[in-house]
Amino acid sequence: MSQRTLVLLKPDAVRRGLVGEIIGRIERKAGWTIGALELRTLDRAILEQHYAEHVGRDFYEPLMTFMASGPVVSLVVEGERVIEGVRALAGPTDPITAPSGSIRGDFGTITRENLIHASDSEESAEREIKIFFPGLS
Repeated sequence: MSQRTLVLLKPDAVRRGLVGEIIGRIERKAGWTIGALELRTLDRAILEQHYAEHVGRDFYEPLMTFMASGPVVSLVVEGERVIEGVRALAGPTDPITAPSGSIRGDFGTITRENLIHASDSEESAEREIKIFFPGLS
């Protein structure tokens, strides 16, 4: 079943020059395509919409500060089982437990700055794509 997912390459990925490497890994997956791509620094309003479910948690403000600290690359990736697939490609949040071959396992250093976000469900993907690419139907 073809799906769409939102992927964010976070400020640490951009700062460390890993954008090409990460996008290359996504593009090399057979059948996955990039439907939209943009480089921008996120403002507080976008971040508040995106991370609304985390308001009040201890990591919320540090996450907001980190995500606004520099440009991110936002993209929509399309293809068969792409939601599950990109999350597997990203690996677990903790880079120490992330397997080799995953983005976080190969390049991650600390949990808070974990290089990549990928939608966790079809519902999340639909909501997140509307936030970052409101003109995309």
